[in-house]
Amino acid sequence: MGELDSFEILPDHAVVSLGPNGVPRSGWQRTKRASRWHRPYAAILIVLDVLGVALSTLIARTTLQNANVGFEDEPGLFDLITYAALPAVWLLVLWGHGAYDRRYLGAGTDEFKRVVRASWTVVAIVAFAAFAFKIQLSRFSVGFALVAGLVFVLLMRYVARRALALARTKFHLATHRMLLIGTLQEALEVHSAIARDPAAGLVPVGIHLTEGYAPHPHTVTPVPVHAGRDILSLVRELNADTIAVCGSASAEPVELRRLAWQLEGTGIDLAVAPQLTDIAGPRVHIRPIEGIPLLYVEEPKLSGVGWLFKNVLDRVLALLGLLICLPFFPFIALAIKLSDPGPIFFRQPRVGREGKTFRVWKLRTMYVDAEERQALLDDQNESDGLLFKIKNDPRVFKVGRWLRASSIDELPQLINVLMGEMSVVGPRPLPAEDGDFLGDVRRRLLVRPGITGLWQVSGRSDLSWDDAVRLDLYYVDNWSLVLDLHTMWRTVWVVVFRKGAY
Repeated sequence: MGELDSFEILPDHAVVSLGPNGVPRSGWQRTKRASRWHRPYAAILIVLDVLGVALSTLIARTTLQNANVGFEDEPGLFDLITYAALPAVWLLVLWGHGAYDRRYLGAGTDEFKRVVRASWTVVAIVAFAAFAFKIQLSRFSVGFALVAGLVFVLLMRYVARRALALARTKFHLATHRMLLIGTLQEALEVHSAIARDPAAGLVPVGIHLTEGYAPHPHTVTPVPVHAGRDILSLVRELNADTIAVCGSASAEPVELRRLAWQLEGTGIDLAVAPQLTDIAGPRVHIRPIEGIPLLYVEEPKLSGVGWLFKNVLDRVLALLGLLICLPFFPFIALAIKLSDPGPIFFRQPRVGREGKTFRVWKLRTMYVDAEERQALLDDQNESDGLLFKIKNDPRVFKVGRWLRASSIDELPQLINVLMGEMSVVGPRPLPAEDGDFLGDVRRRLLVRPGITGLWQVSGRSDLSWDDAVRLDLYYVDNWSLVLDLHTMWRTVWVVVFRKGAY
């Protein structure tokens, strides 16, 4: 990284005094970010938040009686408080909790967590104000308005997040142009991880090598690769607004510190991608010791109150699901029988938690001789892993194709969930006849397999075996109730649009 300490980046608009490192030192001038998509987006969020709070108050007033108790003689004051003061306080508290901070907008769950915390603060402020000024308010109406306000704000922000993701994936707007710095292998690993989530808005535009030479111009790489270039001129040439230091390059403290100094006041973001992959934020904690930021990685939490709640939730959802689906099973069974005489259900040995074998329940979607015909189709297998997959599998009858596309064939697995053999969310259950799992694949046996999971909401049969294993291991290492609920929500949309189902 010899090139990193030899350049200076100065904003063209800066007319301020310079420090010893050539960095603007004015305490009053705000740095203009090179990427400015967050400004109009934050303005839209402010409008949506005000609308959400006002809408919750309006619904409370129109649907509940005595909503303005204590202000019967002063309706104008009540309107001023509910439609002006309350939204203003809510916005200030949201701003104070960082809900408009560009670092948390557009990706991750931090934005929504901050909205929830801010809403609790608003509840405390309203309660304190009512107590301090002895205001006679309808407690139910106030509580309804505050809870509805939280729901509407979260819902509108979710809609805004989906619109932002659409703008990024379809129209390539509101993105960060990122220059990756590191060895070629480390930079390509980071590039591959970023490319898996285009909705995050990170677009690698180049790689600058810290070791070795740039490959031959005809060598195929996802982005141009440079070596021995001046970083400043390269950033300007690529019109980048973010620099990501990858892998071992991030372990060079002196060069990294100098790079951070040089970027002060330029509006260019500096990100560090350490050699920790597929480990979610809740397990990672930074603890500074004498100026050294130590990155602690906690063990996965596969026990405790949260895990107990997951088991209870699994049983409750399975029981409710079976009761709801029960009236429709006779019609589905008749359709299967008319398509091909034979059993209605298909049961196959699968490997569960801690390597225990169980028989999974599924609605039969193939002809009864499907197992025998598989040997004739082995050369057409489109899966590169333990599972056998063909897009237009001739062994699947017509009704079976519809059952697979709509994922209805998976519903009998609720019986496995009710019996404690499976979970609603978890790694995909693999056939038992493949024997002992080797290497990293064994780690997925720490939890019960699931009806749905990250593999299903990320492409299902369209995924490669390596990607499916990576997602399953990510789930095991980063399990949380929030992850389960988020996966269930995403499953609904995957099933509706029939993504990757065949």
